[in-house]
Amino acid sequence: MKINRNHNLLILVFALIFAKTHLLGQSTDSTLAYPFFGNQSGGMFMNTPGNIKSQVNYDILNNQYILQHKVGGLKLGRSITLGFKEYQQYKMKNSIADYWNDRSKERTGNQTSALGLPKLFIPGQAFDKIFGGNSVDIRPQGSAELIFGLKINRLDNPALPEEQRKTTSFDFQEKIQMNVIGKIGDKLKLTTNFNTESTFDFENQMKLEYTGYDDEIIKKIEVGNVSLPLNGTLITGSQSLFGFKTQLQFGRTTITGILSQQKSTTSEIEVSGGAQTSEFDVYVDQYEANKHFFLAHYFKDNYDVALANLPFVNSSINITKVEVWVTNKIGTTNDTRNIVSFLDLGETEVYNTNSNFAGSQIYKDVPDNETNNLFYNFIIISSIFQFHLILKIKSTFGIEIGS
Repeated sequence: MKINRNHNLLILVFALIFAKTHLLGQSTDSTLAYPFFGNQSGGMFMNTPGNIKSQVNYDILNNQYILQHKVGGLKLGRSITLGFKEYQQYKMKNSIADYWNDRSKERTGNQTSALGLPKLFIPGQAFDKIFGGNSVDIRPQGSAELIFGLKINRLDNPALPEEQRKTTSFDFQEKIQMNVIGKIGDKLKLTTNFNTESTFDFENQMKLEYTGYDDEIIKKIEVGNVSLPLNGTLITGSQSLFGFKTQLQFGRTTITGILSQQKSTTSEIEVSGGAQTSEFDVYVDQYEANKHFFLAHYFKDNYDVALANLPFVNSSINITKVEVWVTNKIGTTNDTRNIVSFLDLGETEVYNTNSNFAGSQIYKDVPDNETNNLFYNFIIISSIFQFHLILKIKSTFGIEIGS
């Protein structure tokens, strides 16, 4: 029993000595591997609370700046006295820190768009000078629907060969409603609006716009759907153009150039006395549907007599050939002729009695080339078949030109 007590006492003394040595070591060594100071903030040091404000007062007698932290109206901690150069360095340090914080927040905020798509950043000063920034932001909106189908038809028709009784075809339908807005920096902007179910083509818009700063020569460059509004009334502008448009400024001189294709038509409406009036041209063959035209006054005068006993037509004239000439409106060069028509040709009643070209004597009672002298004068005057001499014949024989 005595030996055991001595052994336990020795262990207790050793433990007390070791604990005392360890406590002394902790009390003397206070150096940290990564020391920090009270004026550090951000990151692992946490940020300064928003209710703590810094106030700087200038001591005009000692030419010193007094920095004091406050919580509301209460002073927090001791005030710090700075000289002019020390205060300058303090402001420079805070300005640099605020600048980099703003840039970091700006990039963090710009990296997400409305659809959660990240922006792209292209480094380089040249890209920044041209487009006014390094960010590329593309925001698509809309929907796209694609329908794929396969149609297999089989027709058991004995009249068809075996290979033609079965037909296979693909059914492909698309329905796209898309609106894309893209921005490169602050200057370049792309706007696209596309809809496959739009009624008119002008509803699908595409425009690439470059806008310069106020101190640059190039004010604006537009490619795609552009417009050229003009303030004057003599020369009116257009609102629906597709092409290239530039706007430059040299001092007080502004130059606007455009190279485009017009995709619209202009119409004018005149209102007189509360009513709308508009002029239009209607050709004689399109004036009225199912309208009959008499070939001569003889048929007009004898129309009722010839059709008095339908279905029997009481007429001694049988027309076997009629040639119809259409005005050349499309500029074709095949089978074209220069035609001059005469009102009194073959007529039993001469309209222009003042002219001696047709004469006043009637030889037949029915329409014919020999009814009056008009066709006979055509034959003896060879220049009537030369189109450029028509005006000369008009002045010689007193022929009137109709409208």
